[in-house]
Amino acid sequence: MKILGISGSVKRPSRTAHVVERIVAAIGRAANVSTDVIDLADAAPVLFRALRADQLDDAGRAIIDAVESADVLVVGSPVYRASYTGALKHLFDLVDFRALQGKRVVLAATGGTPLHGLMLEHQFRPLFGFFGAVTVPTTVYAVEADFTEYTLSNPAVEARIERAVVDLFDLLPATALAAGDAHPALRVVSRETAAN
Repeated sequence: MKILGISGSVKRPSRTAHVVERIVAAIGRAANVSTDVIDLADAAPVLFRALRADQLDDAGRAIIDAVESADVLVVGSPVYRASYTGALKHLFDLVDFRALQGKRVVLAATGGTPLHGLMLEHQFRPLFGFFGAVTVPTTVYAVEADFTEYTLSNPAVEARIERAVVDLFDLLPATALAAGDAHPALRVVSRETAAN
């Protein structure tokens, strides 16, 4: 499986990028998968050279191809004006509307107050519903107080990350969890969680 993280922040350093990287790393620890991260702090200038998918140059096409070919996406954004960033919206404007059908997506965000976390349900989840993707029930949201500098330091958010990973594997087709693909501890946690 190919796991691709996408950080919708265009700033560096970025709390959002750190959260996305932590989720991708947690999936990587739990299963034998290939992982990568697209950081829009780097990718946005490349993508904004095109207004439509047919205008993408080779570098932009490579970014969109990586998104379309991933088996699982981990997508995070800072909450900006009650939604995800315009750079992230532009990326998904360039993705073929059929490319994410049935794929699993873990949603994450960072914001200024706990109320900004509503963006995950009211803005982010509908975006991936349009694509026909399957979003993981547990989302990951963090505010500035959950970090020390730009490093996540709140155990409650770490627990949400672990729960989101378990949810992800519960939602993956059985073939994705063929013998040896998933860490045995993850399968045990997953079964216990499903029974509760």
